[in-house]
Amino acid sequence: MRKALITGVNGQDGSYLAQLLLEKGYQVHGLIRRNSIPENQTARISVYKEIKENLYHADMCDMSSLLNVILKTQPDEIYNLAAQSHVGVSFNQPTYTTDTIVKGTLNLLEIIRLINKDIKLYQASSSEMFGNSIDDDDFQRETTPMVPVSPYACAKLCAYNLVGCYRGSYGIHGTNGILFNHESPRRGTTFVTNKVVVGAVKIKKGLQDKLLLGNLDSTRDWGHARDYVKVMWQLMQLDEPGDFVCATGRSHSVRDLCEYTFSQLGMNYQDYVEQDEKFMRPQELHHLKGCTDKLKGVVDVQFEYTFHSMLDEMIKHWSDKL
Repeated sequence: MRKALITGVNGQDGSYLAQLLLEKGYQVHGLIRRNSIPENQTARISVYKEIKENLYHADMCDMSSLLNVILKTQPDEIYNLAAQSHVGVSFNQPTYTTDTIVKGTLNLLEIIRLINKDIKLYQASSSEMFGNSIDDDDFQRETTPMVPVSPYACAKLCAYNLVGCYRGSYGIHGTNGILFNHESPRRGTTFVTNKVVVGAVKIKKGLQDKLLLGNLDSTRDWGHARDYVKVMWQLMQLDEPGDFVCATGRSHSVRDLCEYTFSQLGMNYQDYVEQDEKFMRPQELHHLKGCTDKLKGVVDVQFEYTFHSMLDEMIKHWSDKL
């Protein structure tokens, strides 16, 4: 039985990945931060009884706590999904964001280097690393220059380069998955997709009057987290590690997101959505669209969801829940 350790197991991606690995016969261990209000901390993974006994409290910035967990679990694969992952928050908490992402990744790399270089590491990298850099064909790929425009993206780029450094210097099996935006009903409601869906459903049900957003014209390449965690696992099965873009190859604007979501609920978004300066970033990232040619050359990419079917699932989820 293969063993996997997932940092950030109680997040959106961690919960879907845990489910996938359990289905594949893994023994799954999860790392979470201690929270003084633990009741909702494991809400996304509470249905997976196999994980409940394999949860460990640790902090990505505390190397000794990570070392204790890794020595105890002896994983074959580590999926590093832990981070302060909200781009907007990173402008207000740049030090914390950088510490969790950069120092956390470095701690894992050093532990692997020192105790067992056979452990495979998946690093959750981000399309945010590209910033507003884009190739002539309107896509971003592994060779596109990376010019980040947020503290979150800067931290992710540093962690990305650290994985490459340790891979080349010490032969560590470290793979960077450069994942473009991926969503689901399990996404936090402060992220724009779920913020729009929850807001629209609440307006439909008479629970709120308006939805305040930032830039409506920025575009993103949105996929489903359930599809993307499959790619994470596929990449870890490769003999040779590397850096790979995972995306749908299609982009939509926040305005498109609002228009479709509200129309599915029988409303016109223009009657309810207002722009608010407080949700504007100090420096905007305007356009993201990923090219997966390299990825498709090494794994069989089969996405179940489209942009619209993903939103349909989210709308149904929140309509039922609220």
